[in-house]
Amino acid sequence: MPKTKKLRAAACFAALLALCLTACSSAEDGHPRPDRPVVESGERQFTAPSDGDLIAIFDTSLGEVRAVLYPDAAPMAVENFVGLARTGYYDGTAIWRCEYGFAVQGGDATGTGTGGSTIWSNNPYPLEASADLRHYTGALCAAFASGGDVQGGTSQFYFVTALPDSVDKSMQEELAANGYTESQIAAYADGGGLPYLDNTDTVFGQVYMGMDVVDIMASCPTVVNEDGTDTFRPDGEIIVNKVTITTYPGPEPATAESAE
Repeated sequence: MPKTKKLRAAACFAALLALCLTACSSAEDGHPRPDRPVVESGERQFTAPSDGDLIAIFDTSLGEVRAVLYPDAAPMAVENFVGLARTGYYDGTAIWRCEYGFAVQGGDATGTGTGGSTIWSNNPYPLEASADLRHYTGALCAAFASGGDVQGGTSQFYFVTALPDSVDKSMQEELAANGYTESQIAAYADGGGLPYLDNTDTVFGQVYMGMDVVDIMASCPTVVNEDGTDTFRPDGEIIVNKVTITTYPGPEPATAESAE
């Protein structure tokens, strides 16, 4: 890589770090970002996207996140997400939940976590559970409402941020008893995840670039109530500037310099 490109890459990293410190207060008040292993797996969510695959690019105030989408496995979830993204629904919305070791959630235009929308006159869509897609770390999922007048999926989404050691031996044995394949159990064991949400929420995508940015969000300090309960709301604004729908490989990442 030429010297000028190395300098620009270093500047991009410095800018990302500065944004993190601005939006998330001090690192002392947050959580340590996990050291994530590279998961070697034949499971669909751990294979690189193919040319022409549908992807979503999240341009956020802390950096860029890219996820491949799975319209064949979750057609309604993807259609709703893509349709809303193309209308600009997600532009300028807040990440309102940052729960360390669990999930980072957004997609509510009200910024409260109580709203949501769909392309079908705001009517929610049903669960689309696929045996091929699981709640591994990095999964992009539809947040399902289960109270009040709303039952099902809307515009809200979350990224799974489970820690690498979150699926222990006991849980692995439980997965085996419930019919999970050896490959799926190994993927959960190696990378972590939230298997108890399988068949409860819809997985419709997977982060393949920018998981470090998602981890920055998840590690941010959060607002604590006077009684000591955690709201899981970030102590500082995290904004989704824009969600772009395109096909893989898409435009060159904004925060990365290509090697020559």
